Amino acid sequence: MEDRLQMADGLIPQKIVLHLQDCTLKALETSNKQAHILQQNPEPSTESKPEPDIMEYIGKDDPKVLRAHPTQGEAGTSGSEPAEEDDKGVGSAEHCPLHLSSCHECLELENSTIESVKFASAENIPDLPYDHSGGLEDVADDSCPEREGRRVNITGKAPNILFYVGSTSQESLGRFQEVRSVLADCVDTDSYTLYHLSKESALRDPWSDNCLLLVIATREAIPADLSQKFMAYLSEGGKVLGLCSSFTLAGFQVMSKSTLKETVQNLVFSKADQTQVKLSILSSGFVYEDCSGGQLSPGQLQGHLENEDKDRLIVQVPFGTRGGEAVLCQAHLELPPSSSVVQGQEDFNLLKSSNLRRYEVLREILTTLGLNCDMKQIPALTPLYLLPVAEEILDPLMQWLGEHVDPEGVIKSGKLSLKFLSSYTSEIEITPSALPVVTDVGAFSSENFNLEIYRQNLQTKRLGKVILFAEVTPTTMNLLDGLMFEIPQEMGLIAIAVRQTQGKGRGANAWLSPMGCALSTLLISIPLRSQLGQRIPFIQHLMSLAVVEAVRSIPEYQDISLRVKWPNDIYYSDLMKLGGVLVNSTLLGETFYILIGCGFNVSNSNPTICINDLVTEYNKQHKAELKPLRADELIARTVTVLEKLIDTFQDKGPNGVLPLYYKYWVHSGQRVRLGGVEGPEVWIVGLDDSGFLQVQQENGDVVTVHPDGNSFDMLRNLIIPKQQ
Repeated sequence: MEDRLQMADGLIPQKIVLHLQDCTLKALETSNKQAHILQQNPEPSTESKPEPDIMEYIGKDDPKVLRAHPTQGEAGTSGSEPAEEDDKGVGSAEHCPLHLSSCHECLELENSTIESVKFASAENIPDLPYDHSGGLEDVADDSCPEREGRRVNITGKAPNILFYVGSTSQESLGRFQEVRSVLADCVDTDSYTLYHLSKESALRDPWSDNCLLLVIATREAIPADLSQKFMAYLSEGGKVLGLCSSFTLAGFQVMSKSTLKETVQNLVFSKADQTQVKLSILSSGFVYEDCSGGQLSPGQLQGHLENEDKDRLIVQVPFGTRGGEAVLCQAHLELPPSSSVVQGQEDFNLLKSSNLRRYEVLREILTTLGLNCDMKQIPALTPLYLLPVAEEILDPLMQWLGEHVDPEGVIKSGKLSLKFLSSYTSEIEITPSALPVVTDVGAFSSENFNLEIYRQNLQTKRLGKVILFAEVTPTTMNLLDGLMFEIPQEMGLIAIAVRQTQGKGRGANAWLSPMGCALSTLLISIPLRSQLGQRIPFIQHLMSLAVVEAVRSIPEYQDISLRVKWPNDIYYSDLMKLGGVLVNSTLLGETFYILIGCGFNVSNSNPTICINDLVTEYNKQHKAELKPLRADELIARTVTVLEKLIDTFQDKGPNGVLPLYYKYWVHSGQRVRLGGVEGPEVWIVGLDDSGFLQVQQENGDVVTVHPDGNSFDMLRNLIIPKQQ
């Protein structure tokens, strides 16, 4: 079958387990005896031995016909080997050679399998890791450990999170992908396996022993026999998460409230430590009511609407004596704000502004149900690649390197050392303070950065011409440290990374750098005695403006609501931050050497917002078909715009760029308070000649606010002193 045998939901089986009837076994035994008699040279070296873990004899007394049992790699199962209630004593099973042509049931299985393969495509069958531990020794019999409070994983395999989404229609399978995606953002997928659980598998297979969490996410009525299985799982100490489901237990009932259906509401969520989270959610149109006459004792996790009835949308329900419990939810925590169910720009804005808190609530629920929601493992560092954008730069660049590296090919700085190599092998160590740099451009390839797309979008004379690229690096702000004062200006250094493990923000702030961010540090040099050299604070404004203009200057993208916020942020409208700028400058002689660190979200929707979210929402609201943008494309466009803005500033001063800055900034006519909620109210009027914020007081006086000493709280409209 060439490893492309499709058994269930496109997953690859690891073994075939056969249940044989008495008549079949007798026929096989007779066949084996005859084969043994006919064997000409029965030497041990030529004996035919069955491959372990391929075909296994389960038991003579099993009345079932052939059935393929899924292993860890198969959807809708627990990931353990089959352990039916009547499959006792399988640990002592013996092996015997089998031949498909000697068994009618085997022929039937072979024919049905071949039919399934006809409709299987290589594209939709994922490659799964082989489970080398999957033998009969993993199957537990009835003498399982006593479960007290928490269920015990008796298989020794990665525990499963199973998703039941009702029927196997395309709509239901789409919902499975939707719900699976949001939970995969919350838990470490290296620690758990996330499977679809079909109705047939739920009724047939022994999924419960290795199931750490059952997620029920369907509005369809749950059949009685299936509901009985789920309740039995709970009574054994199982954990259930109901997401906008009809599933209830212990006296709670789901009641329809049509006025709430698919509307954005304010939810008050109580965490296990009694603190509260307030957020905007999309309501399913159903609520929970206690029909037990007040005899229920729900858990500490609770969520109710901020309305007159305080409608319950989230309840935690303990069940049984072995630690079973369910968290039931009628808020669409599984849906992103960009979902087609969300109607209108205002609803999108409210939900996107609460997106971080939506994940906070989800992680609190999952943690309470026994899952680990700690940050995922930090990715391993990767080598750097030295990539000249234009071929004519390559020879001068390599000549310059040859003159500046030490005998071992290293350039050192106070922060790290770069070792330049023609090629990289896995034996070469990579540490935050010692990074290898591969100089062979032909050896470079990346799924996340396309050098040709970068070249096409970079239209500069000097900036961004030589790239130091890394898939994963500590921070791009340090990569250029040992090169910035020596390399010729026309080579225009820029460091670009897909991910950072130690990203930096202003002050002591950390900058999170997930996949989908555009991350770069650009080197520029500015003469001290120039228009910009006398107004260095403007650098951060020019860079923020360059990011916004890089997007909004693309034909048809001019109405994407991307804006600048003083002093150094990129915003969606005046609602949410999606990027920032960090500037470090060093004056050496008559020249400023400036590193401009910039990070902005391009395709990483969660947990906050990204540029492609704005593109998607614009398409939905205006029936447009704008394409999503790429990080490599936007970095190159940003550098191009920045060079033009710098040239304009050097020629015309602040007045050459401020009209465009004011066009995109979020503060026009904004009223704020100085110093705190009780401080005097002022009006923002613009930037002064040095790039500092100017505000006008009620008496008409204009006060300048310096960005290094103040922080602007957009949500509360305050200008407050920064905490040291």
